[in-house]
Amino acid sequence: MGIRKKNNKNPPVLSHEFVIQNHADIVSCVAMVFLLGLMFEVRQYNASFVFCHRGSEETTVNYFHYGLKDVATVFFYMLVAIIMHAIIQEYMLDKINRKMHFSKTKHSKFNESGQLGAFYLFSCLWGANILVSENLLSNPVSLWDGYPHTLMLFQMKFYYICQLGYWLHAIPELYFQKTKKEDIPRQLVYISLYLVHITGAYVLNLNRLGLVLLVLHYFVELLFHVSRLIYFSNEDRQTGFTVWAVLFVLGRLLTLSLSVLTVGFGLAGAEKQGLNLAEGSFNVLFVRVTVLAAICTTQAFMMWKFINFQLRRWREHAQTQTLKKKPSSSKSKSKKANGVNGSVGASGADSPRARKEKSS
Repeated sequence: MGIRKKNNKNPPVLSHEFVIQNHADIVSCVAMVFLLGLMFEVRQYNASFVFCHRGSEETTVNYFHYGLKDVATVFFYMLVAIIMHAIIQEYMLDKINRKMHFSKTKHSKFNESGQLGAFYLFSCLWGANILVSENLLSNPVSLWDGYPHTLMLFQMKFYYICQLGYWLHAIPELYFQKTKKEDIPRQLVYISLYLVHITGAYVLNLNRLGLVLLVLHYFVELLFHVSRLIYFSNEDRQTGFTVWAVLFVLGRLLTLSLSVLTVGFGLAGAEKQGLNLAEGSFNVLFVRVTVLAAICTTQAFMMWKFINFQLRRWREHAQTQTLKKKPSSSKSKSKKANGVNGSVGASGADSPRARKEKSS
């Protein structure tokens, strides 16, 4: 999408152009209504209070679980994500685009990498902080031990709420950003994959495993978009893509390993077995097979897209090298031809007939 020029004429109210130009202000007004609603107890998160004994002191820790009221909260943070998207686009990305003078194709990809790079960086740092505070990295057994993990600390629950809100906001952004029709199916596919996997981990009480896999995936994707932003500033800098390619393959292998270890072995050998909606337990064979099948299918799909991407890059690189060699070979041929003509001319000038003409 090219940079839109400012038009002095105001578009008609509620027209498509009016909504696109002022969607951030419109969404802000709607968000204020939801903000007022969330101030009351009836709209807040479902909470349970647990008493923990630490030494001789007794402290109260608030744990949360999911419920239907989360739908309104997710919708509110979807509106917040739309506002933040507009702020980043207007005050950061558009200014850089005006200075760099990108083409329409590069402009669209730069905006995509800029928005996703900022989100992945924020989510990766936030998720890593939760992993450290919850000791999930130092104790991998906690990924399945004590399942179902129906109770979450505020940071864990809020993280999932924000993730769902962000990926839901990406759907109306297809309209607000005037995405090309041929790019919409690709965008909808990966948006749907994020929503399905995050919602599945949240609803099935696999929030710990989901958090680890999200942080791992976001880190690899962050490296890709940072590498692409660097490539747009200087096309000779492509080292980041090589590092990303290695980490991408390792990330897929690690994702499959953790998933099989947690769902295939950990939950299969857990004490609590069976389907119990009241307790939030979904530890049955059908659910475990479905979860593993969804994860494996997604990883296979990503590897297939990755291989096609690498093959396309190699073909483009080979074509570029071929085009570079052709002018040099033609120049060398022209130099040889000029050398032959020069030698012929020189030999003709030194012939006996020429010497006779010179003497006469």
